[in-house]
Amino acid sequence: MRSTVTGQVAHASVPQGQPPCPAPAALLQAVYPTAMALQTPMPAPVCLIENSPAGGLQVNREALAQLQAGSQPVVVVAIVGLYRTGKSYLMNRLASKRTGFSLGSTIQSHTKGIWMWCVPHPRQPGHTLVLLDTEGLGDVEKGDAKNDTWIFALAVLLSSTLIYNSLGVIDQCAMDQLHYVTELTEHIQAKAAPGASPAAEEDGAQFVRFFPAFVWAVRDFTLQLRLDGRDITADEYLEHTLRLKPVLGDLVVTYVDAIRSGVVPCLESAVLALAQVENSAAVEAAMARYSAALGPELALPTETLLELLALHAQAEREALRTFMARAFKDDTRQFQTELMRRLEQQKEELCQRNERASLERCQAVLAEVSRDLDACIRDGFYAVPGGYQRFLGDRQEMVERYQQVPGKGIKANATLQDFLASREPMAQAILRVDRALMETEKEVEAQRTRAEAAEREQELLQQEQAELQQKLEEQRRSHEEHVRQLEETLQREQKALLEELDRTVAQKLQEQEALLREGFRKESARVGEELRRLREESSAISQPSWISAALTLLGDVASLVLPCFMGKVVGLGTRLLGRFL
Repeated sequence: MRSTVTGQVAHASVPQGQPPCPAPAALLQAVYPTAMALQTPMPAPVCLIENSPAGGLQVNREALAQLQAGSQPVVVVAIVGLYRTGKSYLMNRLASKRTGFSLGSTIQSHTKGIWMWCVPHPRQPGHTLVLLDTEGLGDVEKGDAKNDTWIFALAVLLSSTLIYNSLGVIDQCAMDQLHYVTELTEHIQAKAAPGASPAAEEDGAQFVRFFPAFVWAVRDFTLQLRLDGRDITADEYLEHTLRLKPVLGDLVVTYVDAIRSGVVPCLESAVLALAQVENSAAVEAAMARYSAALGPELALPTETLLELLALHAQAEREALRTFMARAFKDDTRQFQTELMRRLEQQKEELCQRNERASLERCQAVLAEVSRDLDACIRDGFYAVPGGYQRFLGDRQEMVERYQQVPGKGIKANATLQDFLASREPMAQAILRVDRALMETEKEVEAQRTRAEAAEREQELLQQEQAELQQKLEEQRRSHEEHVRQLEETLQREQKALLEELDRTVAQKLQEQEALLREGFRKESARVGEELRRLREESSAISQPSWISAALTLLGDVASLVLPCFMGKVVGLGTRLLGRFL
């Protein structure tokens, strides 16, 4: 329990068994589903609910239009109490204004119906404080006593904080004036069905959940806050008074009896109607936020599915935050389930859009990179032997160009595979033509190869014959050189030997003559014999056969080393011998 005392006014906030539930504040949107406070403050209060000429209550449509034009969250504070007790003045103070709600200075009630003033909330930026000043209770000029009860009931239903305004101390008279609270059960029902549970106290808690925060403003309080010789707070004073008269405690049992009766208007039905409207709007707002988070021009396709799912997850988080901030009493999670279903549907549609965008992008790229390949096929470029290999090479080059293009998305590989599969019949046709041409080409090539082989064989034979001839010529030249030089050497040796023999013969002749003069005939005969042998040797050396024998020997040796030249050598030797004969 919380309270403050300012001047001569005591304010006590009394929780009704539980922390206040925000449902009553939202109930204004159940009556007027789109009602939100104005973003621009109202310059002055307007009458929201007025007394009709027939004696009932009716909504002021102009005021309703102003209320529906807003978009900010609202905090609704209503004030009720006896007429001529300064309620309008207190509401002006809450608005931080000196004037606003109409004030009266006579004994006649001045405020009629319920007046509304929307002002900026002093402590919550982005919120609007809606002040509801109600017609005073107990006015003797009213023709219908039920009017007070309906005014009080509407104040309860429309507000998130209800101020009960009274004068002086909280005495028996003040307690009796709270009979409007007990009469609420005749006009408000908490649940749609009466319920057959015997636990009345537990069922009564349902109504308390809808009751707004309650503040009792005691005006012109001049007594000292002392009890049993000690100082007490305003809260303790109110608690002590309520222990003497437990009106709000008895209210729970009275509400349960009303719930079971099933003959009064149902607050739960109104709340459920509000929940249907507001939660449906919350789902739509969440879906709008999802679309806004993705952006009107989402860049599709994405390179990977994970990238797309990350974008979806981020948008889904923002959509859920929007839904959770606005959803109201979705106890069965019906609307959150609906949001989940629609988000899943959006994800599937997003994936399909991404695949379509990827497919279109890939097809466009393939059309571009395959243009040259198609032109070659059309022009018969591959209708030649070996054309299939050319085709494969050009097709691989096209694939590499396709793979280098960025931004194709998740269908890049599948689209390429489908493209290649669609061109496979053409590839097989090129292969068949290539094989047919290759068979003919192979036969022609075989013939050409055989002809070239024969030609090469002939050339090789000619080359070998030429080389053999060259070798023969070289060997002939070499042999002739050997013969020539041998002949020259033999001629020199022959001359030298003949000269040596001539000198020896001359010496022997001198020796023989000397022996004869001295009478050595026997020794002279021996020297004569030596002279004969020397003359015979000189005669043999001087013969052509001496040189021809050496040349013949050289020919015999050459025939062993070069047998193929024996005939030529013999012929050559014969020609050389002919020179000396």
